[in-house]
Amino acid sequence: MPSFQLSGLAHAPFEPLFDLPDERLHALGAVRRVADRDVGFPCRVSLQDAEVGAELLLLPYLHQPGLSPYRASGPIFVRRGARQRRLPAGVVPAYVSQRLMSLRAYDAAHMIIDATVCEGTATAEQLERLFANAQTAYVHLHNAKRGCFSCLASRVGAHGDPGS
Repeated sequence: MPSFQLSGLAHAPFEPLFDLPDERLHALGAVRRVADRDVGFPCRVSLQDAEVGAELLLLPYLHQPGLSPYRASGPIFVRRGARQRRLPAGVVPAYVSQRLMSLRAYDAAHMIIDATVCEGTATAEQLERLFANAQTAYVHLHNAKRGCFSCLASRVGAHGDPGS
């Protein structure tokens, strides 16, 4: 039985931002983009690469809000109209498997207790290894090349956002 489940971000905080003028987005450190290829604009809500022509925002996101030395933010893409995707247990989408990934395991105190870099095709195997440690509360996946937060891996049966 798989030990992990991948989840995208909630869409509600991002939707109002799409209605802002570009000047206001700039003041927030965000920019509007239109996907000009099918791979390269990974939406952190839907856990899918946006299709050509899709409108996205590239914006800073506090992906590790836990009160610890590992508190961190970074850039993410969010696609207009995307809805939060929570994948079945053990499923790793192409959004992840097609990229070099960095996996960072955290304990309940939001401290990193293990980490690895792997080809996306090995992500499921590495997540199983990380969750075999009973101290692993959750794992953050990052695109290794650019360092962007990708998604959250929770232990199957865990509820809520462990990063907060």
